[in-house]
Amino acid sequence: MPRSMTAFARNRSELGWGTISCEIRSLNHRFLETSFRLPESFRQTEHSLREIARTRLQRGKIDCSIQLLFTENENLLEANIPLARRYIDVAETLSNEIQNPAPLSALEVMRWPGIIVDKELNTEKIEKEVLELFKHTIDQLLEGRAREGDKLSEMILLRLLNMEDQIRKIKTDLPGILESQRTRLKDRLAQLKQDLDNDRVEQEMVLLANRTDVNEELERLEAHIFEVRRTLESKEAIGRRLDFLMQELNREANTLGSKSIAGVTTQASIELKVSIEQMREQIQNIE
Repeated sequence: MPRSMTAFARNRSELGWGTISCEIRSLNHRFLETSFRLPESFRQTEHSLREIARTRLQRGKIDCSIQLLFTENENLLEANIPLARRYIDVAETLSNEIQNPAPLSALEVMRWPGIIVDKELNTEKIEKEVLELFKHTIDQLLEGRAREGDKLSEMILLRLLNMEDQIRKIKTDLPGILESQRTRLKDRLAQLKQDLDNDRVEQEMVLLANRTDVNEELERLEAHIFEVRRTLESKEAIGRRLDFLMQELNREANTLGSKSIAGVTTQASIELKVSIEQMREQIQNIE
């Protein structure tokens, strides 16, 4: 079944140290193009994210934003208390040698080298959680693509039914149109010359029939319609193949219009091209 390239998915994971949120936007694109916005400290995860996207998606412009929010209880800074005590002991010893020493403040101690250090995070574990959340969000994105793809498929199938109605109408009216054209040609020849050359008239009828024979175009239209239906049932990416089939359908509809000798077939050709163009616009969004 077809999958749309236009979709949106958002997911979040609540963990002991904080929250990971992942947001993915997908738009139609000729190829697969991915871009990621990540915290700088986890930029090395981008390669793994791209590989996951490449294995799950085939086409589309993918914009992904991943954010990490640490809870207030998760203190990312900690003090080196043993080192601070040694500094303070030295400072107090020096203070005994100074008259009226200034009081020592905790803020001043914090400025001393090595007192405040970054708390070591388990980045490997967080990276695994980021990748797992990204996979779940991709799953949601694919579900959204599939739902919209079903709607696009329904629209295409309705247009195919309309095209088949037009083809049946042409087939029904064509014998009468050819006979009417034959009669008209005979009447015109009769006005120009009383003594008609029957062989010559028949030759003109054959030439007319060849020029206006659209059976081949109708058969190819039906074959392409069948192929579109078959393609819609495929589980692979089908957007490019459907786009090619639209070109072939449009080619046959144009030829049908150029061979038209009656308003009925001209109108049918226009209706066919309208349906094809409506399908083509929607197919641009199919993966």
